[in-house]
Amino acid sequence: MKILMTNDDGYKAKGIHVLKKIMDRFGEVTVIAPSTVQSGKSMAVDLGVMGIRYTSLGDGWNHLTGTPASCVKFGLNIMAETGLPDVVVSGINHGANAAVASCYSGTLGAAEEAVVNFIPGIGVSLFDEDPDADFSAVEKYFPSIFEKLMAMNPAGNGIYYNVNFPKLPADKVKGIRVCSMGLCRWVGEFEHDPDGTYHMIGQIEDNPDNTVRPDHHGMVEGYVTIVPHRVDNTDYEEFERMRKLDFDAEFLK
Repeated sequence: MKILMTNDDGYKAKGIHVLKKIMDRFGEVTVIAPSTVQSGKSMAVDLGVMGIRYTSLGDGWNHLTGTPASCVKFGLNIMAETGLPDVVVSGINHGANAAVASCYSGTLGAAEEAVVNFIPGIGVSLFDEDPDADFSAVEKYFPSIFEKLMAMNPAGNGIYYNVNFPKLPADKVKGIRVCSMGLCRWVGEFEHDPDGTYHMIGQIEDNPDNTVRPDHHGMVEGYVTIVPHRVDNTDYEEFERMRKLDFDAEFLK
């Protein structure tokens, strides 16, 4: 199996090094990760306003001065000559990418970029932003999750998978739950710094009308959560309702 790996914390982050060791058992791994932290970049790409620099470190390790999605694009281009990867795995992110955080996540942006190119994409995150976080739960449980996801033959179905681990050691994790993307928002997001700048901080405010089995609830309760996301985010019920309400119109015959 050929595996392309990336992340949004940068190639030096502990999480991607732990994930590389996990994925090595499944096949040939190529890492192309951002040169610097690219959190919150979602599926943004570098469109040529500024050039990007690629650096090979040897032993399958490479980094790129671009976003996570750009890393995947670049990887697919350079790997095309010797064979495209069978899967793109992005992570392990230092910090959860549950609920609406998944909309901003560079970790998931990379997985989505994979699926746009008909390659399975999986994002992996841990609910712990500590640079030296305990990844034992990921090491213990992600291999079997990965095997099950790949056995579903997910390529080409437009779905990428968001796997979040709770901030718990392996022996304290309650189990695994398939969930939906939870709903919440951040309040009080900006804090004024002494130098006159601002930085994002904020607190989570839960939505009282949440989805079925919201992932952020499951994760806080001590479960590994898996959410299947779609690239096509059309609301087909609303699509049909709008057609029935005569939104369609013909101006030229």
